[in-house]
Amino acid sequence: MAITGGSRLPAGHDFVFPRGALVMGVEPVLKFQSADERAKGLPVEQEADKGNGLPVWSVLVIDQAAERKTDAVVTVKIAAAHQPVPPEAIPGTDVRPVLFEGLTVTPWIDDKGCRSGAAGERHRCRAKLGYSLRATGMKPAVAKSAPKAA
Repeated sequence: MAITGGSRLPAGHDFVFPRGALVMGVEPVLKFQSADERAKGLPVEQEADKGNGLPVWSVLVIDQAAERKTDAVVTVKIAAAHQPVPPEAIPGTDVRPVLFEGLTVTPWIDDKGCRSGAAGERHRCRAKLGYSLRATGMKPAVAKSAPKAA
């Protein structure tokens, strides 16, 4: 099978964000630094994309189709030489509608809720399927105009 763990599966913006996405902010993704590295005063480095070596940026997004508040805020990572610039806000608001280009989805198992029981107890697993989102870029969402009445 050509699909392996960690595969980035292509997905259209409208499939992932059917009611649209709103950008809250953009920041660099920093590499993990151990306590020893921090104690030595080593500088924190920005994570690089494994595929193209470009710096990785994290875009905090509100998914307008989320069914629960806890699922409404998601992160889309973009590998780019320079920090991606969010689109301008809609005048009079902080709302920044965006369309992601080259969007991919990577499924993964979130097993933080998976705990083994005490001796003799049944294993209780509350693992769930998670998704990592990546894009090649973002651009302003163009509002769809309503049909004009005759």
